[in-house]
Amino acid sequence: MALTNEDLLAISQLLDVKLDAKLKPMENDIKSIKDEQTRIKDEQTRINLIIENDILHDINILVENYVPAAKRYQDATSQIEAMQADMDIMKKVISDHSEKLKKIS
Repeated sequence: MALTNEDLLAISQLLDVKLDAKLKPMENDIKSIKDEQTRIKDEQTRINLIIENDILHDINILVENYVPAAKRYQDATSQIEAMQADMDIMKKVISDHSEKLKKIS
């Protein structure tokens, strides 16, 4: 039994209909995945812009203010230590002088 052109055409159309029915959900899934990837890429771009424009800018401002303050604190620390040593000496001298004054009077 030989198939005619009409039979082959009918089979081809049936296959096309079945194949379309099977492929349509896959095409929709692929489109959905592509849309999600585009959305994620756009979100990443937005996040990168926020990091670059806002966060890094704020960090730079903090650094600009922190570094000089840290240097001032470092310098002041040695001065405070020197003043503490001077005060300890002064306490001893004052104490000695107080004792000497008590003995004199």
